Amino acid sequence: IAEAANMTKLWNFPVIYVCENNLYAMGTCVARSSANTKFFTRLDPIPGVKIDGQNIFAVRETMKKAREWCISGKGPMCLEILTYRYHGHSMSDAGLSYRTR
Repeated sequence: IAEAANMTKLWNFPVIYVCENNLYAMGTCVARSSANTKFFTRLDPIPGVKIDGQNIFAVRETMKKAREWCISGKGPMCLEILTYRYHGHSMSDAGLSYRTR
């Protein structure tokens, strides 16, 4: 994704990158598996915003602003949408061993 992000910023393409952050990797929380947990900053110099994915109104308003940013010719934007995964990652991951209910 780094090369794609580089080119979209270089040419100011109207692209919205979305990172759905459910707070967990396959077997552990992101704080234990990522040196930088602010995913919206990882596509620097593309501006990024972190939003509450559990709030549908915040998501809608942020998407509207991101769309306006992009179509006004300012280039790409990155959105980190915080949500929560209530179940395990897959059938082999019950999600019981690394977090509390």
